[in-house]
Amino acid sequence: MAFSEEKAQHLLMDAEKKEKASVGFFASLFGSQTKLEDAAELYVRAANMFKMGKKWAEAGSSFCKAALLQLKVGSNHQAATDYVDAGNCYRKADPNEAVTCLLKAVEIYTDMGRFSIAAKHHVNIAEIYETELVDIEKAITSYEQAADYYKGEESKSSANKCLVKVAHYAAQLEQYEKAIEIYEQIGTSCMDNQLLKYSAKDYFFKAAMCHMCVDVLNAQIAIKKFEDIFPQFTDSRECKLVKKLLEACEEQNTDTYTDAVKEYDSISRLDQWTTTILLRIKKTINSEDLR
Repeated sequence: MAFSEEKAQHLLMDAEKKEKASVGFFASLFGSQTKLEDAAELYVRAANMFKMGKKWAEAGSSFCKAALLQLKVGSNHQAATDYVDAGNCYRKADPNEAVTCLLKAVEIYTDMGRFSIAAKHHVNIAEIYETELVDIEKAITSYEQAADYYKGEESKSSANKCLVKVAHYAAQLEQYEKAIEIYEQIGTSCMDNQLLKYSAKDYFFKAAMCHMCVDVLNAQIAIKKFEDIFPQFTDSRECKLVKKLLEACEEQNTDTYTDAVKEYDSISRLDQWTTTILLRIKKTINSEDLR
């Protein structure tokens, strides 16, 4: 069915009439709640019509109106669903408004004790801050909140995924101590799970990179600790790379440093995060920071 803006506007007008009819003495006699429910349904129908025409702001606004009416009649779960739908529409037109809608949904879900769903939408909010709004500090806050909710629901794997994002961005913002704490914590927890044990070396490697951004001695102590608690780390390519880089830093030899990175990259391609961190370390080789 083709989009008809005229039909969508008619649905909005019908919804507004129903909403107005729910107010007053006669409305209380003839079912105010029913009229509000009918109005909410009409707002949703209008929103879906606007979605068909890619009128995302109008669709988001209509879903919000439906959500407000659902709250009035006590249908909190449906109100949260409408706010989520509004957020998804606004994300294509007004990311800030999308965050506002999703936060309203989160508030309802937390009041209902639905923390796993609240956590999921905090992740959605974090992704909006990552991509559309490019506000990494707020993305970190949202991922941290999601991780807390997942932990409370014993969803350890989902919580760790959020925390890895926190560490990733914390390191980018040069909040190395925060990143180190998370990477070491997750790396240690992976050792208790046979399926995740292989991943531990990756987290210890990233922790080591962050340690190197602090100073060489800090990194040397960390490597020794990782080898003691996780012997498999000793023979990994990642550990060998870190040791070569530490030697290059101690000798203040950028050529040795570059050769070690190139050798590793020829076997295991470096991702953008690791490349960024390695470049930061290289720039400080001749500074006081790594002496």
